[in-house]
Amino acid sequence: MIFEDRKFADIGNTVALQYSAGIYRIVEWADIVTVHAVPGPGIVSGLKSVTGGRVRGGLMLAEMSSKDNLCTPEYQSGALAMAMEHDDFILGFIAMKPVAEGFLTLTPGVQLASQGDSLGQVYRNPRDVVREGSDVIIVGRGITGVKDIQDAAKEYQKEGWLGYMERLNA
Repeated sequence: MIFEDRKFADIGNTVALQYSAGIYRIVEWADIVTVHAVPGPGIVSGLKSVTGGRVRGGLMLAEMSSKDNLCTPEYQSGALAMAMEHDDFILGFIAMKPVAEGFLTLTPGVQLASQGDSLGQVYRNPRDVVREGSDVIIVGRGITGVKDIQDAAKEYQKEGWLGYMERLNA
């Protein structure tokens, strides 16, 4: 399964073209893409309109891991309403905590070695994130920015599993 963290964020017609045409033809190879709720439900309709019968899905951005982001409770409520309206395409949320039953939660900004960066990124511990209900942790530089990628990935896997066990035993 290929997850393209493209963060589509435009009107339906534009995202339909970005998804299906151009040099990348994302719809042909990406099983899942990320979608902003800002443009309204037309964005999801646009993406769905060009799937051509392929099984594809989207993750609605409900929260971000950057300091002072504009994902307010009102924005999150609108994102949830859109996801529920398009639950044949939206399978979950990019969020710091679970948004709704029946949808996956993928949490960004997960790192063991840092609390943040100079550009406003705020990191959270993988064990805490999973214990609080996230289904998937999204780790970027915590793995790609280290010398031993395999050992780092194993450490995140271990910490995520420990968080899951703590959640089950709570």
